[in-house]
Amino acid sequence: MKSTVETLSPTRVKLAIEVPFDELKPSLQKAYREIGAQVQVPGFRRGKIPAAVIDQRVGRGAVLNEAVQEAIPQQILAAVREHDVKTLGRPEVEITEFGDNEPLKFTAEVDVRPEITVPDLKTISVTVPAVEIGDNEIDEQINGLRERFATLKSVDRPAAEGDYVQLDLKATVDGVEVPGGSATNISHEVGSKQLLPGLDEVLVGLVAGSDANFTTQLVGGDFAGRDAEVEVTVRSVKDKQLPEVDDEFAQMASEFDTLEELRGDLRERLSKVKKVEQIYAARDEALKQLVEAADIPAPDGVVKDEVEGRKQAMTDQLERIGATLQDYLSSEDKTEEQIDEELTEAAQEGVRIQLLLDTIADAEDVQVSDDEFGHEIVHRAQRAQMQPQQYYDQLVQSGAAAAVFGDVRRGKALASVMEQVEMKDSEGTVLTLDDLRAAGEDEHAGHNH
Repeated sequence: MKSTVETLSPTRVKLAIEVPFDELKPSLQKAYREIGAQVQVPGFRRGKIPAAVIDQRVGRGAVLNEAVQEAIPQQILAAVREHDVKTLGRPEVEITEFGDNEPLKFTAEVDVRPEITVPDLKTISVTVPAVEIGDNEIDEQINGLRERFATLKSVDRPAAEGDYVQLDLKATVDGVEVPGGSATNISHEVGSKQLLPGLDEVLVGLVAGSDANFTTQLVGGDFAGRDAEVEVTVRSVKDKQLPEVDDEFAQMASEFDTLEELRGDLRERLSKVKKVEQIYAARDEALKQLVEAADIPAPDGVVKDEVEGRKQAMTDQLERIGATLQDYLSSEDKTEEQIDEELTEAAQEGVRIQLLLDTIADAEDVQVSDDEFGHEIVHRAQRAQMQPQQYYDQLVQSGAAAAVFGDVRRGKALASVMEQVEMKDSEGTVLTLDDLRAAGEDEHAGHNH
């Protein structure tokens, strides 16, 4: 094999590769074996069909094509090693010349890791706002608890917004009852807009035992888009009663005896959450400064693949809840171009950070032990609700094990960054990785990227 490499940009090269026909013979034999195992020819046992018969039945061209598809990745790998090219992402291959008994000539364009000069980490300093917890934030938490322990009490007065009513509904179009348009004795919060459009407006002012009619436009079913007459009957009106905020409430809603202890505990929990957020904010700011200082380019091909992956993940997620990308776009009032632009920006930033962390990992010779890799596999398997071995086997089959290994290594490089850069809050307090661990984050710092 002969190969040359041409630099197209700081992040992309073009390999030109020529492979003599002789070197393709192992791939050709393999192609004959694989095709021979798939076709049936009367008079021959499967897998024992001579090459000449396969040429006749399937065509020599198909065999050559299969051999070339198998040979190209191996040849690219050999050329990459020969020229010591640090590739990223998938190569774009173009066959320029090939015929039977002729050399195979092809080009492969591939993104490469740019040369990156990382500034001295100790020169980087970031400042983030100090953690502050106002009494109003504690009050909010207390109100959430009160809502959970609220009781409903029947009242002898007209319904008002915020009340709960038990009601019956019956919907008709031109006197015909709508299938699925009736319900009996359902509970509804007045003003919550959880049921039919127009219902909340007529409920205000109704007393138990009274009824009313209103018109609503149906969105689904056989009568979609038509106006329906709805008859609503109120069975009861209930007032939501929140418990008094006192020591008795603290005993009911928590393991504490006094309201003061409960508020103190809520403050402590909230400060832990905010502390973690604060350190992550410092980490993100440090990475941003490093990426800017090192002036890291984002290779187009890798970014494009990343955008496609993110968009696919988004579409899959929407499908799971029964929505489409179009639904999402109209709910967010955005165009597909805007979403692509946002995804591209996020992907570029993500790729730059990965390149930065890979470079730091190389410079510091970061190693990943079997234990660390195993821990990550177990962690991801739990999230995917799978057995670790089964999860690992799937990773190996899909060729993604190396990517997970890379993530763990980058996570360690990131922890090293956080230990070396100066992170402070606006009051001058130094923030460290130990603070993150103390705040209950025992996962390594790379996790929430």
